[in-house]
Order: sequence, then structure tokens, then C-alpha cells
Amino acid sequence: MTTPTHSTTGRQRRVFVPPPAEAVAPAPPRLPDPPIYRDLMRTWADRGRTLPGRQDPEWTRLAAPWRGPDPLSGSPGPRGGGR
Repeated sequence: MTTPTHSTTGRQRRVFVPPPAEAVAPAPPRLPDPPIYRDLMRTWADRGRTLPGRQDPEWTRLAAPWRGPDPLSGSPGPRGGGR
């Protein structure tokens, strides 16, 4: 009698085994961007625009979790003033 080594029903799991380090080919050297793209990036940076591949500080600020009301933006009236 033969006993199956895996389930005959349902999905089979596959195990990922990375290749040995010496078998992985090194990435080819990255060529510099053509001058037209360097000029475009410089123009965007000069105008304060977000550049591809760089973090945008304004988006980081807007996407951050809310931390409650800003102490400087509260109501100028006294507390319990009946407004």
C-alpha cells in the first residue's frame, strides 16, 4: 500500500527556496539618465515639485496619523464662554 505524501484534495503549498548566492547573476550597472531627464528633474526641483524616487515631505505630513488638535489653532474665546 502506498501512502500519499501530500493531500489529494485542496491546494498544495509550495516552498520557496532561494538559489545559492553564487548562482544569482549580479545586476547590470545602471546607466546615467539622459541629459533631458536630468534637466527635467532640475527644473522640477527648482519649482519645488516632488521628484520621482524621493520622499515628499508634504505628503508625509498629510498622510501621518492625526495627533489631535493643534494647541495654536484653538478658539480664541475663553473656555465656557457660551459661544
